[in-house]
Amino acid sequence: MSPLHTLRSLPSFIQPILSRFRTRKSLFLVITVSCVIFLFYVSTAYEWTMSRLPGSFSSKFGFSGGQPFGVCSPEEYASGQWIRRPYWSRPGPLSKTDLDDPRFRNGSVHTEGTKDVSMTKPEDILDFARFGGCASSREFWWHLAADREEQWDRFPGALEWEWVPGGWCGKGEGGLREWVVHEVVRDLVERGGWLLIGDSVTENHFFSLSCLLYPHVIATPDYTKHQGSFDRAWPQHLYLNPESPLFQDDGTIRMTKHKAGFQNTSRRPVRFPIGFDPAKTPLVTFRRVDLLWQKEELLMMHKELHPEIYAANPAFQLFGDEAVWTMSPDEYMNIFTKPMPEGNYAAMVVSTAGHWTTGLFHGYHVEDGDGSTVLFSNDTELVRSPNLVTKLPSNTTGEVVLGYDGLLTFFGEVMERWAEQVQRRLDGSEFGAVVSPRGVYPPGRGAMAPRQVVVRAYLPGHEDCHAHREAWSEILPFKWNWYNWGEIWKYNRIFEDILSKHANVHFLNIARPGRLRPDAHASGDCLHIMSGAGVLEGWSHYIWHYITREV
Repeated sequence: MSPLHTLRSLPSFIQPILSRFRTRKSLFLVITVSCVIFLFYVSTAYEWTMSRLPGSFSSKFGFSGGQPFGVCSPEEYASGQWIRRPYWSRPGPLSKTDLDDPRFRNGSVHTEGTKDVSMTKPEDILDFARFGGCASSREFWWHLAADREEQWDRFPGALEWEWVPGGWCGKGEGGLREWVVHEVVRDLVERGGWLLIGDSVTENHFFSLSCLLYPHVIATPDYTKHQGSFDRAWPQHLYLNPESPLFQDDGTIRMTKHKAGFQNTSRRPVRFPIGFDPAKTPLVTFRRVDLLWQKEELLMMHKELHPEIYAANPAFQLFGDEAVWTMSPDEYMNIFTKPMPEGNYAAMVVSTAGHWTTGLFHGYHVEDGDGSTVLFSNDTELVRSPNLVTKLPSNTTGEVVLGYDGLLTFFGEVMERWAEQVQRRLDGSEFGAVVSPRGVYPPGRGAMAPRQVVVRAYLPGHEDCHAHREAWSEILPFKWNWYNWGEIWKYNRIFEDILSKHANVHFLNIARPGRLRPDAHASGDCLHIMSGAGVLEGWSHYIWHYITREV
């Protein structure tokens, strides 16, 4: 077919455009250039679209080869390693080392020059941690592990480690979102804040976050006014600091007091959702909830689910005398879904397992070790536990499971109910984007989006932790198996299996970085974690990435 016939066969509106191209060479050139432009547009649009799908989508539908479209899954993040990096060479508490940097050798980042530094006063810890300060006043120096002078020889060493995530998380652009504090604060305002639900380790997390977001946030309550007279059940909040540079519209922002904290970057002032009140709307809230259920709710469910235990011993007592702080899911889900100005939460961050011990749940305790199954039938004597009668009624048959095997079963049963109840509340609770005279923000998000719940894998402690002075390269086994530490992985596995069936309740298996840091604990025990060592800060970093990128 001649070029003339080709031209006449095209739609009438195209013919005038191509009427000048009468030769085969000219027409071929036009078609070739058009095809190239079209293919470039299609491939760019495909990559843009797929890069915004969650990692589970790419794995489910087999998108492999090259960079996976989920970008940075919890498992990839946790598969990385700790590298030693001198504190004075780090630009901030969450520095980002390039593994292709020629200074990276054998797990260390070598920099020119050395510093012979020792800790001489508590305030030194802020410089070692690269914190400009911390907003929270709750047990300030304890959270930073600076409260015992006899342990100051741990510093700055314990704060000179950086987590380099694995897989595509560590591949720079397009991997783990780089931590930029004014972007985090803006997201907490515009996309919604966080509600932290958990025990005292989650309180560790809250304190660390108050340091990472300083000076853009202020914390309540002021514990300096309540020395020795406070309740651990008090809610703790982070609010936007009215003196934050984010209230202003200029081209610079002061991040911390350190030289590396001064960043020249174009930015815009924060946009407030309709109804947002900086003095009343929290960016982050912590509530102490050790078991995710009230004790009374757990007692009722236990009697319903395990009547065989009460048949064996009508005087059976599920709980011992240990102190515990509990709250009903109904209560904290009401907090989570509360409208502005008191609420603006987009994500609830949950963790539990530390108090699920046979000490607190003393009815499951057995005298001769962990012991698991106690069988009974007609006239069978029970000798495994003081919590059951030694002689059963003649008409009783069945099986009683005690020890951690029994407690783990009960944990799975009640967490299944917890997940179903939380998902039901989420199904009926959409969350508004920022609506301003300029339209909806973020662009393309739509006016409403679902709230999300993330469950962080619980972290056990380390035996004899204060004898350690560096990170591990592999997780070492327990020698004495204190508390329920040797069972924590089972609690995490149960929770992960349960949440795989729910759309908006996610399990983040990111415990491994903490498992590799026996040197990162608070001064008084081997479970709680110091702020500034990178473990708690890594939780905040990945959760922020997950909520704003993966989900």
